[in-house]
Amino acid sequence: MHTEILEINENVCVTCQVDTRLSFNALINHLEDRVKTEHPIKAQFYKFLLDKLNQLSTSDIDITIANVEKYQEVLVLIYTILTPLVASEKDFFWAMSTPVPDKIFFSTDAFYNFYTDHKFHQRDENESTADTIEKKQIQFIYQLILKKFYNFTSAFKNEKLYTYTDPETGLNRYYSIQADTQFIDVKVNGELPELDFEEIATVMQAGKEIEVLAQLLPLNKFKLEGFTIITMEDITQNHAIHKIRSALVNHTYEREAYTPIIESLRTLAGNSKVHFGLMPFLTVNDKLVVDSNACDDSILVIASRKAGIDDQVFYDLVEEYRKDPKPIFYNKITEERTHDSQFLKIISAAGIYSYTLIPIFHNNKLAGVMELYSDHELVIDEVLLSKLKTAIPLLAQLFKYSIDAFNAQIDAVLKDKFTSLQPSVQWKFNEVALNYIRELNDTQQIPEIETVMFENTYPLFGAVDIRNSTIERNIALQQDLKALLLVLIETLKSIKEHVVLSLIDKLIYNTEEWLIRIGDYTSTNDEIMLSGFLQGEVEPFLKHVKESKSVATPAVDAYFDAVKEESGIGFQKRRELEASMQLINTSVSHYLDTAQSTLQESYPCYFSKFRTDGVEYDIYIGQSIAPERRFSNMYLKNLRLWQIRSMADIARITEGLSHKMEKPLYTTQLIFIHSNPINISFRNDERRFDVEGAYNIRYEIVKKRIDKVLIKGTTERLTQPDKIALVYFHQQEEFEYLEYIQYLQEQGSLTSEVEKLDLEELQGVSGLKALRVGVNYKK
Repeated sequence: MHTEILEINENVCVTCQVDTRLSFNALINHLEDRVKTEHPIKAQFYKFLLDKLNQLSTSDIDITIANVEKYQEVLVLIYTILTPLVASEKDFFWAMSTPVPDKIFFSTDAFYNFYTDHKFHQRDENESTADTIEKKQIQFIYQLILKKFYNFTSAFKNEKLYTYTDPETGLNRYYSIQADTQFIDVKVNGELPELDFEEIATVMQAGKEIEVLAQLLPLNKFKLEGFTIITMEDITQNHAIHKIRSALVNHTYEREAYTPIIESLRTLAGNSKVHFGLMPFLTVNDKLVVDSNACDDSILVIASRKAGIDDQVFYDLVEEYRKDPKPIFYNKITEERTHDSQFLKIISAAGIYSYTLIPIFHNNKLAGVMELYSDHELVIDEVLLSKLKTAIPLLAQLFKYSIDAFNAQIDAVLKDKFTSLQPSVQWKFNEVALNYIRELNDTQQIPEIETVMFENTYPLFGAVDIRNSTIERNIALQQDLKALLLVLIETLKSIKEHVVLSLIDKLIYNTEEWLIRIGDYTSTNDEIMLSGFLQGEVEPFLKHVKESKSVATPAVDAYFDAVKEESGIGFQKRRELEASMQLINTSVSHYLDTAQSTLQESYPCYFSKFRTDGVEYDIYIGQSIAPERRFSNMYLKNLRLWQIRSMADIARITEGLSHKMEKPLYTTQLIFIHSNPINISFRNDERRFDVEGAYNIRYEIVKKRIDKVLIKGTTERLTQPDKIALVYFHQQEEFEYLEYIQYLQEQGSLTSEVEKLDLEELQGVSGLKALRVGVNYKK
């Protein structure tokens, strides 16, 4: 043990902002309480130390940093009582300092040697100025004051992260430095003011907490007596895992995530001779793809490219492994071994002397492999594998991201170059594809693919929307979060009956604050921050309590049952909402899919259906889509009549589903009428058919803007439940559709009243009119 003085703020002149005194009174009070409750044998030991401390406190000796060496025996006894018996002072980072950490006066060999070797007080350049140190010192003091007199746990933290590069491995190591202040008495001279903690919390967010607290609680009114315990913990493993998680969150499936993750894996291994490779298994038609940049970190891929290995040979090797994926260990690759293995020839040619392959699974399906390799002989033992074990699920998620990204990239190309090829238009794509192949064979240059176009087609647009879906989602989210927070509060209160920790009160306080915060409106940022609080603070605490206190298991299990997405109360309202929306959209989609086959029988048309919060569709019909069949306006009128009738049918279907929904929802039905034919083309820069020509683009503009249009001179939305809205420009369109409406009224599909409405001007669009008619649910 060491009693040499270590200056924490060496070479920086900072005057302590409050009067302090080294004292053991707080420890004496703590031990006197423990003596009353501890086992007699342990109590005897406490009494022995109490006698020693009481002798000091009654001897009128002023204990100072300068003369603390005289009391080394007492300090050793304090260390023995406050630390685990199995902790060796040769390995345990532990020290005692002045109440405000400025001077360390007693430390273990491990702490003293680490401190003097690394001089970590000099390494953080951002905190080397007196102003920064003084600010942290003041924060530390106010944290003690607020906790002591107001039972308020501030946002200030008594924890610091220290990083250094291990000279033996060249890899970073990370240490958490923490200050324990439980043996400090805070004394005040005079009366304390009442504080508005809502105001303090607000100024804390603005970064002005010190200025406000200095006015309310001047530090010259306070005195600190006692000592602070400083401990250090090697958190390299946890920090490396945290960095892997951060890389996944910040980059998800992006290529940039691989480099920091590989560096973190090396940190986890703690051996500079170990290198890592990562290779997700990307497939197309269940055949492996390795020429994606997502495979650039695989040493096997790199070595194969350098060796000029034929692609088919490489594919055969990997395909063979995929049939029976299991760990492979080569601690020493000899020349003799390479004679019988093409795989080892590739690895050895790259200068690799040892190689290990670990399969990574996601949902029990092979997602990729992790490679460990070195140019030295390397034994992959249980110790190294156990260090990497916690990273395996994260690597599985990384590979899943990469696989999803690759599949999305393929899908994007398909949607960029092709579309859902319906029989009515596939003939055109077949012709274009054939011409492209012919040109590709006839020239050494890559030709441009011909644009697929259909001229003079008549468009029909319809939209079935779920009313107020965004509002309903926000309401469901609020209700779920409130229910979850209430369960959490009950869980914490139940734990408090069995576990004595001040942290529980803080968690209850924070949970109640969140309950208030989400009461009126829940933003995306609120949802993310609350998720961080629950996953970063609450869940680790509950898991620890469950492991250490079996009596608290039922309460903890109740919370974790609540957060289960598939069954918990914390997702109940969202499940109900999504189930209702899914029921509506599935029913509408099924109706349209069934109707489409019937429509195609009368005359081929292009029918494109896509999901929003509801279902929208585009229909294009004309001579150019079916050049082998003669087109007539009769087919167009048939489609228009069908469109209104189908909207009435859909309204009745969705209304009839309401009794099956746990969360009743309502739909609106919208039709946009455009009488003039337009040209549509499948352009290479579009994901689907688009209109062609400047005039025709106006059709698309109107179509995209009318879903929330208001009736002119009012705040009423055109689209309403139980009604079909038909938007148009010209009076001749009104006359034609009134005939269809009258026919369907006589058939009993629509109600008798028809509204003729003028609509508000939209950006770049004026003169819109609408018909609105009710749906007869009695039919």
